[in-house]
Amino acid sequence: MSDEPAAGLAEDESAVDALASGELANEETAERQIDAEAEPVAGEQIEASPNPEELPSVAELLAQRDGYLNDLQRVTAEFANYRRKAAERQQETVAMAAADIVEKVLPVLDACDAAVAQGATDVVPIRDALFGALEKEGLAKLDDPGASFDPTCHEAVVHEPGEGEAVIAEVLRAGYEWNSRVLRPAMVKVRG
Repeated sequence: MSDEPAAGLAEDESAVDALASGELANEETAERQIDAEAEPVAGEQIEASPNPEELPSVAELLAQRDGYLNDLQRVTAEFANYRRKAAERQQETVAMAAADIVEKVLPVLDACDAAVAQGATDVVPIRDALFGALEKEGLAKLDDPGASFDPTCHEAVVHEPGEGEAVIAEVLRAGYEWNSRVLRPAMVKVRG
């Protein structure tokens, strides 16, 4: 703590005492001395009394506050929308990346199916383990003979005449679907 405020107070009191005892010639000299001691130190700012005519009215302040509140609410809503859309885009990107990886594994599953069709039973556990792991993540096989032909899921490469609606007579190459999105349509023989 410094003794500056106490020293300033002591000087003010001494000036008042001097005035009272008649040591100072007149009142003006005492007031000048008190005013000189009360002047601000370098760096201090004197606060000016605001002019009441220059102050904004309560209505103007309320309008300004409401404007700031509206801006804040709008920006908050825009940011919430941005975060939601960014999260959706990120999920879509992750899903597409996973689908690309699974699509690159499909030739391995095709090779396993071809080996099993040729009588290589040693490949069956590998094929089943690979397909089982991918199936848990959303892979589905499109190879159902007897089902109705669906051009979004099947690619007709052979057509046999028949009665009624088009049905799948034989699956030539299995198709795959990843989380309800067709990665590769099944190559099929269609009857009907």
